[in-house]
Amino acid sequence: MTAPARPDAGRNASPFLYGQEAEAVARVLESGQYGHTDVTEEFERRIAGLLGVPDAVAVASGTAALHTALLAAGVGPGDEVIVPSLTFCATVQAILAVGAAPRFVDIDPATLCVTDQLVMEAVDDTTAAVIPVLFGGRAVDLTHQEELTERGIAVIEDAAHAFGSRSGTRRVGTTGAMTCFSFGPIKNLTCGQGGMVIPRTPEEADRIRMMRLLGVARPQGERANSTTYRVGSFGLRYQLSGINAAIGLAQLDHFDTTEHTRRRLWRTYRDALAPLRGVTLVDVDVDHTVPHLCQVHVPHRDDVFVELRARNIGVAVHYPPNHLQPAFAAWRCSLPATEDCGEEILSLPFHQHLTEADVDHVVTTLGQALKSAGGS
Repeated sequence: MTAPARPDAGRNASPFLYGQEAEAVARVLESGQYGHTDVTEEFERRIAGLLGVPDAVAVASGTAALHTALLAAGVGPGDEVIVPSLTFCATVQAILAVGAAPRFVDIDPATLCVTDQLVMEAVDDTTAAVIPVLFGGRAVDLTHQEELTERGIAVIEDAAHAFGSRSGTRRVGTTGAMTCFSFGPIKNLTCGQGGMVIPRTPEEADRIRMMRLLGVARPQGERANSTTYRVGSFGLRYQLSGINAAIGLAQLDHFDTTEHTRRRLWRTYRDALAPLRGVTLVDVDVDHTVPHLCQVHVPHRDDVFVELRARNIGVAVHYPPNHLQPAFAAWRCSLPATEDCGEEILSLPFHQHLTEADVDHVVTTLGQALKSAGGS
């Protein structure tokens, strides 16, 4: 007999709020200043302090972070950017937005991440940047990162999944690469919508700050007290509003709880999944990672997906490989591991609303779906 559906087990990922976010937003609304404000700058300082870095530059989204980071690194037309195909399409769209071309590389199926060897095999004279994607929150160790830098090749981490994770003892964002975080609705830390660039140099920080405010050299508060202002460079409307920053600040106050809860849930899944035959858990290195996803390789993935959705289990696929997408057909290539993973990976419900009972229900239902899909 099938267990009754639990509402949380069936729920798709949704923001987890601690209760202070609404009050923080209300204070910004009452101030009457909704753009880039001192609240935004406080959020930047708090993130920089948590990471132990000199600077952090807030922008409107993780995609905006990638776009401005590529621009700040001088990547443009005629350049190639090495990037895994298995990522959200935003990573690739940011490359195209600067006029560069993606050079898709394969992944390690155990982690869904690129490896140092795969990256170095792809580097050539047209390579301007490498974007390792920290899939599921797991740090990527590029042992040749210093060599890449010496060759003038920028390493820009897509750490949209990885806020709070570590590479060894160091937080992601502190290892010498330019790092891009996302604070979207269901990320480890949410601003509702937002992003952050951790620059490598003060010059990069200055360039990104100019770009995010349409190239205007002075912030909004200072412009209000002046009869003129100067547009000093190309720019975009990529600033993070004080409203969104206020949500992020409220979330930061509880980030220790977020870390603990997400690790505990991932380990609960790991233990519950162990008896299931034919299921392989994607390794996120949970001792160093604040997990963003819990993913498995399963046989008959599409059939299992349909079965679980029919049973009110909010599974998903992260992500269909980009090198097979129509928008990126010009850069299609053969990536065997990525293509196999693209047919096998399944994201299980993973968010802080879940209880251990919810995890047990998801795994039990997965086992039933596997039997049904396999015809046994």
